[in-house]
Amino acid sequence: MIAALGMYDRPETSAANDALWSAIRSELGQGPEHLDRNADPWDIWQNPDMLLSQTCGMPYRTRLYGSVQLVGTPDYGIRGCQPGYYNTVFVTRKGESNRIEDYQERIFAYNDPVSQSGWAAAQNHAHSLGFTFQNLMKSGAHRQSAQSVADARADIAALDAVTWRLMLQYDGFVGDLQVIESTPPTPGLPLITAQKFDPVRLRNAIAEAIQALSPDHMRVLGIKSIIAIPAQAYLDVPIPAGPM
Repeated sequence: MIAALGMYDRPETSAANDALWSAIRSELGQGPEHLDRNADPWDIWQNPDMLLSQTCGMPYRTRLYGSVQLVGTPDYGIRGCQPGYYNTVFVTRKGESNRIEDYQERIFAYNDPVSQSGWAAAQNHAHSLGFTFQNLMKSGAHRQSAQSVADARADIAALDAVTWRLMLQYDGFVGDLQVIESTPPTPGLPLITAQKFDPVRLRNAIAEAIQALSPDHMRVLGIKSIIAIPAQAYLDVPIPAGPM
C-alpha cells in the first residue's frame, strides 16, 4: 500500500503531515508506516495500491475520475470560501498595477497546465473578464511562480490560497508581493483512494485523525475537518484551453 500527502508538504509542515498520517493509520489499523515523498505524483495516483493521496481538482476531473475514488476534501478554513472550498490569489510585485486586466500581455507564471489553481482558475477568471493571459512562463511549482514574480522574471502569478497562506508564514520573499485579486471559490484539493479500498472508512478515519491532532499540528496544517464534496462539483468546473 502507498500513502502520500504531498500537495501541501514542505519542510515546515512535514512533521505535522507525518502526525496526521500516523493518526489516520492508527484509526484504519492498516497502511504503510511512512508517507511516500519520493515517487512521482502521477505514479501514485494511478497505482492500484494507493491507499490515500491528495490530488488537484483539474487532474481529478480530466484524467483520474472513474479510475480512483473520491474520499473527501480537507477544509482549510479559507476566508470567503465555504467548507472544503478554496480559491486562487493573483500576486504581483508591490507598487505595480492592481488591475488584473493590465497584465494580459505581461509575463504570467503558472505552475503546471493541469493545475486547477495555477492554470484553470486563473484562465477561467481572466476569460470572465474578457481576456486571456498570453505571455506564459511555466515554473513547475507555486512557490517558484511566486519567486519568479518577486525576482522580476515574471509579472503576475496565480497561487493556491492554502499554499499562499503557508508562503506568508515561511517565505520571506513574499514581502515583495501583493495580492491584487482572487477567483471565485472552487472545490479544494481532494483526497483519493484506489478502487479496491473503502472511501467511507477512509473518510471516517481521517475525520477522527484530524480531531486527534495536537493544537500545534492542526495550526501548522491549517486543517479543520474533512468534507464530502460530490464528484460532480469537481466535474462542473470549466476546463480552459492549455498553453500553446
